[in-house]
Amino acid sequence: MKIAQVRKFALSLPEVTEEPHFDFASFRVRGKIFVTVPPGEDRIHVFVSGEELESALEADPAIVEELPWGKKILGVKVHLARAGVRFVERLVRQAWLAKAPKSLAGELGRPRGAR
Repeated sequence: MKIAQVRKFALSLPEVTEEPHFDFASFRVRGKIFVTVPPGEDRIHVFVSGEELESALEADPAIVEELPWGKKILGVKVHLARAGVRFVERLVRQAWLAKAPKSLAGELGRPRGAR
């Protein structure tokens, strides 16, 4: 998967913005970061937890690895060259759902512009 595909998908989610985060790019929903892109753009950091984290870590270790922050695991690092589109989109969607307000998350199933 290419970073351009990640960017297009992330920005298609409701109220997502792309903003700098130190030397990384970040995708945010209402100011909350759910994905970061390190320099080089060969991988993404996806902030998932719980079942989504466990499921992602069961994937091929050549594709996914833990994203540590001190003693905590904040999510996963995904190596884009080896990752499939559906896999990455599912992770990005789950990270968005975890950060989006519940009222906004309900918009995922609605056509754009519908209320």
